[in-house]
Amino acid sequence: MATPSIAEFVPAFLKLGRDVAYVQRRGYRTRRWSYGDVARLAYKFARELEARQIAKGTRILLWGESGPEWVAVFLGCALRGVVTVPMDHIAAPEFADRVAAEVDPKLAVLSRDIKPGRDVAGIPRLTLEELEDRLAVHRGDASAPVTILSADPLEIVFTSGTTAEPKGVVLSHGNVLSNLEPIAREIDKYRKYEKIVHPGRFLNALPLSHIFGQFLGIFIPHLLGATVFFPDTLNPGEVIRTIQRERISVLIAVPRVLHSLKEKIERDLESRGELEKFRQRWATANGRHFLVRWWRMRRIHRLFGWKFWAFISGGAA
Repeated sequence: MATPSIAEFVPAFLKLGRDVAYVQRRGYRTRRWSYGDVARLAYKFARELEARQIAKGTRILLWGESGPEWVAVFLGCALRGVVTVPMDHIAAPEFADRVAAEVDPKLAVLSRDIKPGRDVAGIPRLTLEELEDRLAVHRGDASAPVTILSADPLEIVFTSGTTAEPKGVVLSHGNVLSNLEPIAREIDKYRKYEKIVHPGRFLNALPLSHIFGQFLGIFIPHLLGATVFFPDTLNPGEVIRTIQRERISVLIAVPRVLHSLKEKIERDLESRGELEKFRQRWATANGRHFLVRWWRMRRIHRLFGWKFWAFISGGAA
């Protein structure tokens, strides 16, 4: 990849046009966003930043539910060289206030259900779920370009660490791209095989406020023209139903979610009096050829659907 900055992702999204980028369920409503939809909203948000005279290097607070609007805000900031300060959706208001005092954001973009503390409440703000309507006054195409260098900051990711004081890590455009480039090279080697299972469907249970969630929710899927689904619950039964219904290829989750899926499967087996027999099959499959293991575990494969092929996780062994 010879991409100088994350801003180049926006025209790349636009080229994918009507391919479905994101699927999100809110209540009883499920909406599908194309890559073009997200790119146009990113351009509109960049124009909103320009109208508010929020210049390159200025920080904004992005605190809310992972979803297409979140991605559009993040990419819109990248277009203008504005630094995103992402907050976990479940972050405590007191923690967000301490972060705001540290970075002095000029705008806060919050989910509707966020109840900000005193400091964040005093910042001009937009609501993620209302963003499309609010930005309808702007054109969804590129405005005057801003020169962005590889070393320019893209975001400041905060962690509370082991003390009460927030710790911010500044990530540049180059930091992210240097990690993405070797992945893109490896993907190119297998692109002809990807056509067999295209489009890939990722169920991303990680928050976009974390860099791992961003890689699997923004940066890597577009290289494959894949679709990202954001779950509205981590209930293991509903996660499995979503994987079946939407023909998910890959689940991206923390180990705790994988453990809850394992427990759900074992409870169901036990309720049918099949758990001990399953454990025996599991033990005899250990160390055998992968086709033998696949055959012996076929009922588990069937449970997740025949298109499902991978779990991606991190944070623990």
